[in-house]
Amino acid sequence: MAVDLAGRVVAVTGGGRGIGRAIAERAAARGARVAVGDLDAAVAGEVPNATGLELDVTDVDSFRAFLDAVEGELGPLDVLVNNAGIMFVGPFLEQDLEALRRQTDVNLHGLMIGTRLALERMGPRDRGHVVNITSAGSYMPTPGEAMYSATKHAARAFTEAVRDELRGTGIQLTAVMPGLVRTELAAGTNAGRGTQWVEPEEVADAVVAAMERPRPDVFVPRPLGPLLRFHNFLPFRGRRALARLFQVDKVAMGTDPAERAAYLARIGGAPDDG
Repeated sequence: MAVDLAGRVVAVTGGGRGIGRAIAERAAARGARVAVGDLDAAVAGEVPNATGLELDVTDVDSFRAFLDAVEGELGPLDVLVNNAGIMFVGPFLEQDLEALRRQTDVNLHGLMIGTRLALERMGPRDRGHVVNITSAGSYMPTPGEAMYSATKHAARAFTEAVRDELRGTGIQLTAVMPGLVRTELAAGTNAGRGTQWVEPEEVADAVVAAMERPRPDVFVPRPLGPLLRFHNFLPFRGRRALARLFQVDKVAMGTDPAERAAYLARIGGAPDDG
């Protein structure tokens, strides 16, 4: 059934920049009452037609306070978009193990915490929608992004399992799998053969469309879906051959640290070794 976003309360994590900001702006343009959560409350407050709030998705108390503030200012939560994420790139053996912990905390634990707290609010009303931003890397793991791909694969599996638990209720869960998106997070990485950069606005349009007509999986761009599903049906050698064909190994290996310096400085990360 189609959902009219006008007047609906939509909360977006990691919404101060990139994909999250584009989603917030698109949802607001459709008439939703939008709250943006971000570690940088000042940046969150710059998103037009939205309420900006501070949020640390790795902290349960912070996430609960964020949702309390959203409902206190805007009304009962209708949609939560778990968008917050970070990425370190480079060969796994050259990565700081703290980077592994931080990516897992933000990309996976943060998404799980948000889903749990949102469902606690949506359950008694038997309505609501949780949208979890994962990645094409959840289907086709990328060398140089081993830890990132692992967190996104786990996030997709988590979303599918919880969705099945909620079957028969009025609550929807959607997993979104974008390809390589032109954001600060992906600075210095490269598009492989036959692939193209996706703009944050393209992802936002697909997410808002899924809010209005809920569906379980969203791929951006849409033709990515059949390719990724075909990849997962192949035996090991077939998957390796397909990855070589699309030059997946060239996406994140050997990136120039200088191109990622600004992003790493902002998230407080150590220089990548790729």
